[in-house]
Amino acid sequence: MCGVSILGDVQGDGGERRDDVDVVAGTWRRDGLSEPLIAMLEVGKRAGRIATLVQQAMRPALAGLGLTYAEFEVLTVLRREGAPYRLRPSELTRSAFLTSGGTSNVLQRLQQAGYVEREANAGDARSRFVQLTEDGLRVTGRALEAAGAAHEDVMARVPEREVRAAADALREILLAAGDRRFR
Repeated sequence: MCGVSILGDVQGDGGERRDDVDVVAGTWRRDGLSEPLIAMLEVGKRAGRIATLVQQAMRPALAGLGLTYAEFEVLTVLRREGAPYRLRPSELTRSAFLTSGGTSNVLQRLQQAGYVEREANAGDARSRFVQLTEDGLRVTGRALEAAGAAHEDVMARVPEREVRAAADALREILLAAGDRRFR
């Protein structure tokens, strides 16, 4: 018999630590899925759950700054570029993992808030650049501080070596999976 806590921690019959994904994996085994496929499903479920936990932890701070998570992502992509903090919208779309329609909506909101501006590309009259404003750079810095605090809060009880090992393992998975984009 396994016991489930309200936090998703599951205690196995032998006292080993398990989580609620382990419980789901048991149903996959019962349904005859192969162990390699179950391991892949577990990676996806756990990575998704961690991302959701971090986003949920960030949501109040971002809302306090007047930002959505998608807006935060676009601002941080621009900030990573370094001065002058600008990219073409298509480059933003790829880097922020958004659709072109989603990027357009986010950019409209960020421009209305005064965090980005669009300017003509002197080298190509058909395209424009999106660039962080001073206010955009300032709010991005505050949002990044909130993101750091959210990550630390969510992972506070995880030993540093475990976080490092998970980060390294996920890198290997992403490198092997390649740069796949699905629509």
